[in-house]
Amino acid sequence: MAELLTAEQMRAVEGTAITSGEVTGLELMERAGMGVVAAVFQQWPELGTSAQRALVLCGPGNNGGDGFVIARLLRGKGWEVEVFLLGDPAHLPADARVNFDRWCAMGEVYELEPGLEPSTRRASLVVDALFGTGLSRPIHGLGATLADLRDVRGTGAAMAPGERQDWTPLIVAVDLPSGLCSDSGRVLRDDAPGGPAEGPEAASAAADLTVTFHARKLGHVLAEGPELCGRVVVCPIGLEPRRARGGRDDRVTEVLAPQVPPKGAAGHKYDHGHALVLTGGFGRTGAARLAARAALRVGAGLVTLGAPGAAQMECAGQITALMLRRVEDGDDLSLLLDDGRLNALCIGPGLGLERARDLVPVALDADRATVLDADALTAFGEDADALFDLLHEGCVLTPHGGEFARLFPDLDDRLAAPPDTGPAFSRVDAAREAARRAGAVVLLKGPDTVIAEPDGHCAVHAGVGERAAPWLATAGAGDVLSGLIAGLMARGLAPFDAACSAAWLHVEAARAFGPGLIAEDLPEALPGVLRALYA
Repeated sequence: MAELLTAEQMRAVEGTAITSGEVTGLELMERAGMGVVAAVFQQWPELGTSAQRALVLCGPGNNGGDGFVIARLLRGKGWEVEVFLLGDPAHLPADARVNFDRWCAMGEVYELEPGLEPSTRRASLVVDALFGTGLSRPIHGLGATLADLRDVRGTGAAMAPGERQDWTPLIVAVDLPSGLCSDSGRVLRDDAPGGPAEGPEAASAAADLTVTFHARKLGHVLAEGPELCGRVVVCPIGLEPRRARGGRDDRVTEVLAPQVPPKGAAGHKYDHGHALVLTGGFGRTGAARLAARAALRVGAGLVTLGAPGAAQMECAGQITALMLRRVEDGDDLSLLLDDGRLNALCIGPGLGLERARDLVPVALDADRATVLDADALTAFGEDADALFDLLHEGCVLTPHGGEFARLFPDLDDRLAAPPDTGPAFSRVDAAREAARRAGAVVLLKGPDTVIAEPDGHCAVHAGVGERAAPWLATAGAGDVLSGLIAGLMARGLAPFDAACSAAWLHVEAARAFGPGLIAEDLPEALPGVLRALYA
């Protein structure tokens, strides 16, 4: 897993390196500018075949200082470069002012006023170095300042060399597209009179390429961040041995690979756990069957469906490798759980609200690894504390947005409120607080899935960019995810690790299958995914 940094953590990493005397701020700024230029030519080699024209927009902080370095380096390659500065050069930070002066020895700096739209009609490249990770408030008029970029952005990136026209500039953002909150991936809104129109696109300009430094930031993978950042490249600037300071509760990691141990040659099926998945009544067993199939495919040694009598025939006609037991009510479930070999439970998919209210307390009292999803969450939407009082440290809650809103309405309200200051409230903040209240792992579903532990440790699995899997927006896909988590916990993974690994496998299976995916396809795509992991 790679660490995702907040703006404050990144400042701390840089500050520690500078204070130690290992590097100066000017050296870091130079390395950043060189990294952006190198990334541009690597992404678009055709730009290096002849001198082009660039427009560099510099902000009032160190991000603007990076922009002056980029302008100077491009001019050194024979490019025609026009530089605009937003703000008073007298107020630039010391290092940025040095690079401002260096550029002034080569060319002019034009004033960029909020609302002024610099012409991009003849530029091959636009560099957005206005505001990076440090933006904490909306800038009045920023949306209008970036409007011209937004109107012409992106079309050049998809064109072959020689096809791109002068009036379709490529846009590269330094650290982050301006206007985007580094810690939340949300666009800071300017609601002042004369501010931008509604919608995140009105306050930020999307980039074709974003070059960030040392490590990715939360804003690159959360909320609107992936759409606005385009392709994200991490540029090393000599800080690699350093890590953000702080305890486990300060860390947010990115899920890059799963933990799925291969089975040993001498193992017995019970060595790999026995998962129980509870179904709903007649005509409502499909979701649980999807979850159970996923648990079996991911390596649980045995998986049993617990169904009411009226639904047993329906289940029996649809399953082969899965086992089937009658679970009519809480008493039946209690008797079944006397078998200590049943070490993981999946409760909620298609269960029905009344059945969930009856079975969930019994299941949680058994103190087994437990995944709660769908109806197991919705059934307690009007009394979330009653559910939280039942939970134990072996539980994973897997709400989608609607279920999250029912259990944590105040957190959902904060996520829905337009952000006007930074750092804005994020999905990481919401999942972290939800896990603390629940006393259990919370997996908040979405393209930017967030997994949080009660101690505050978080991970993000971003199914975006190269890992985008839009085909997962299909009925039953969430049930498969719940089954994957239960199957991995049956195999002995801790709740947090099981949730992280399941999120990765879920997306990877969808990517392996591709368009046309339906939920039934996901478990069947897993063998190929696992083979690739073990190769």
